Amino acid sequence: MSEAPLHSPEEETLSAERDSEDIQYGMSEEKVHEIRESIELGLVEHVRQNVAELHSADIADLIEQLKPKHRALLLEFADDLVEAEVYSDLDETVRDELVDDMEASEIAELVTELELDDAVHVLEDLEASDQQDVLNELPAEDRIIIEQGLSYTEDTAGRLMQKDLIAVPEYWNIGQTIDFLRDTEDLPSEFYEIFVVDPRHHPIGTVPLDKAMRNQRSVPVKDIMHREQKLIPVDMDQEEVAYLFQQYRLTSAAVVNENGALIGMITIDDIVDVINEEAEEDILRLGGVAEDNLFGSIWGTTKTRFTWLLVNLFTAILASIAIGMFDQAMEKVIALAVLMPIVASMGGNAGTQTLTVAVRALATRELTANNMFRIIGKETFVGFLNGSIFAILIGFVAWLWFSDFSIGWIIGLAMVVNMLVAGVAGMVVPITLERYNIDPAVASSVFVTTITDIIGFVSFLGIASLVLL
Repeated sequence: MSEAPLHSPEEETLSAERDSEDIQYGMSEEKVHEIRESIELGLVEHVRQNVAELHSADIADLIEQLKPKHRALLLEFADDLVEAEVYSDLDETVRDELVDDMEASEIAELVTELELDDAVHVLEDLEASDQQDVLNELPAEDRIIIEQGLSYTEDTAGRLMQKDLIAVPEYWNIGQTIDFLRDTEDLPSEFYEIFVVDPRHHPIGTVPLDKAMRNQRSVPVKDIMHREQKLIPVDMDQEEVAYLFQQYRLTSAAVVNENGALIGMITIDDIVDVINEEAEEDILRLGGVAEDNLFGSIWGTTKTRFTWLLVNLFTAILASIAIGMFDQAMEKVIALAVLMPIVASMGGNAGTQTLTVAVRALATRELTANNMFRIIGKETFVGFLNGSIFAILIGFVAWLWFSDFSIGWIIGLAMVVNMLVAGVAGMVVPITLERYNIDPAVASSVFVTTITDIIGFVSFLGIASLVLL
């Protein structure tokens, strides 16, 4: 491998000294505490010096970790050091709070420095009147582009794409392409390939930058371009876009309108954000909470959690009714009341494990109609095996605990039944919900928990009633 010298001897010495030290990325608690104290003491220059040394993502983390009053002072002391890119790294709730305190002209200045997708994210949550005030402050060219971005449906490719890209005709050669890149001032901040278009501006291929740089100037673009490419319709859902990038290892892709014309591109850095956002959203929805709970208001967070807690209340009442059907058995055998929660709890945990795997597999398209029955069969067998193992363990413990062999095999049999049902329910419930276009990440947990609770109580108390009474 051939490499050019990267550093002078002096730079290599400094690099070695740095490598010998422990390197810590991100905002440490000590650093946040130091800056917060400097803000409280009014040490403007010290605050500015600290902020100037930070990456934009770290400044965003710092702002999120400060109290609102400290955030306001930080921006007052070092507003000129907080670049527009910081706002694209901020949590959505925190960003909206900061933007709400800004004048229309300030917001307009901010969005002109951002890429289209980030500018749209800043403006999309504003009230219609405030949004229009900001648009009126923008130069005509920027206003038209951003209005078009806002016109696309939320969470679609149109909201993700950036308009700046490199497109050349197929009859150019590499020399003309390189000269064009050198002579054009308004290039995208990041790009990984050059799009090749026909006279109707339809994308017909791509030239990766490495190919462009390694070929002679006289080589025609059409001779080295990749004709196979994944085109993204502007109205494609962002989850579908993320799937394409992940499935085909894309670094960028062309976005086309309904006529097939090239109108923008999406790059991998935007897709990483989407993947993280969708994964986080699914995890939070499994717990019945919203994505903005951490930085949201107390009242707003309370409202978002109330709905599913209310549903849980009704499902808990159903489980209590099931228990009430066997009150006579419980009155006569106190061991049943002591052991009953074990069966329901084990079934609930087993169901949640299977449910989590199923929801993730549905989201990544690993669970399909072609392998559905095979996977359900596997999870059923896993539930049976785990149920059998834990049945032996808890049955032996119950026998020793209450000196009654019948109590041991009753709870053991109930354990097998409930964990078997948990394995099936954890798969069937999310699959069924998705078939009816209901988000399985939102609703599955409540249904699976209810099923395992009721089956656990009914199987344990039902078998006990038949045997002991």
